Amino acid sequence: RVNQRFCITTSTKVDVQGAEYNSVTDAYFAREAKKKSKKDESGFFAAEAEKSGMSEEKKAGQKKMDNSLVNGLDADTKAYLKARFSLSANMYPHE
Repeated sequence: RVNQRFCITTSTKVDVQGAEYNSVTDAYFAREAKKKSKKDESGFFAAEAEKSGMSEEKKAGQKKMDNSLVNGLDADTKAYLKARFSLSANMYPHE
């Protein structure tokens, strides 16, 4: 999900009929709750905890959903979505 403030609207339409998104809910995007412990000297000098990324199950599910979506796109749309976009100071997207 991306904040709307960072999106630029276009008239491009993408057909999502072939994709299966029933398993995607708000819980899918939720982070795992970690129990916080009191801070003490041993925790301060301990090695950094290992950061956990996306689970293999989520990665496989995302690839499955993406493949069905990408297969319905034409070459121009694929190139448009791959293009890097950025705005600098005093640049406006709709001028």
